[in-house]
Amino acid sequence: MSEPLTTASEGFHPHLHDAPAERTTAPLHTRLHHIRADALDGDTAQTGGMRRFAAISGKTAGSEKLWMGQTHVAPSSSDHHHGASETAIHVVSGHPEFVFLHDSGDEPQEVRLRASPGGYIFVPPFVPHREENPDPSEEAVVVIARSAQEAIVVNLPRLYALPADGGGHEG
Repeated sequence: MSEPLTTASEGFHPHLHDAPAERTTAPLHTRLHHIRADALDGDTAQTGGMRRFAAISGKTAGSEKLWMGQTHVAPSSSDHHHGASETAIHVVSGHPEFVFLHDSGDEPQEVRLRASPGGYIFVPPFVPHREENPDPSEEAVVVIARSAQEAIVVNLPRLYALPADGGGHEG
């Protein structure tokens, strides 16, 4: 038995109108949310040397498991990590550098990842790092997505390497 084709006006779920009337889903979770660029929320966790703006969060869209926003990188941010949250970064403009310490020998080594527009960076949970913009004449803007509902930021007094087992953290 084949399903009838969906017409453009029906969207991708033509049978949703058959759902029971006693829907228990909260109104925020029954529709799409459009957050305009001029409506980004600057009232979010911050780190010195950068400015974060929330687009998708519990506050702006009712998100329960995701945070997404935009960050403008100054010449250098403070050292920080994002707790248990995984962080994905997409570079929109500029050439930001992402700095962390890698414990690959007797002494931790500073590693710098220089990114370009269109590039991506993945930051695992609890990994201390900082962002830098070596060319302040070119604005560095990145889009960030996190596996938590809000922007978790733990500002640190210094950059440190994770233990060899990857567990534990300071902060």
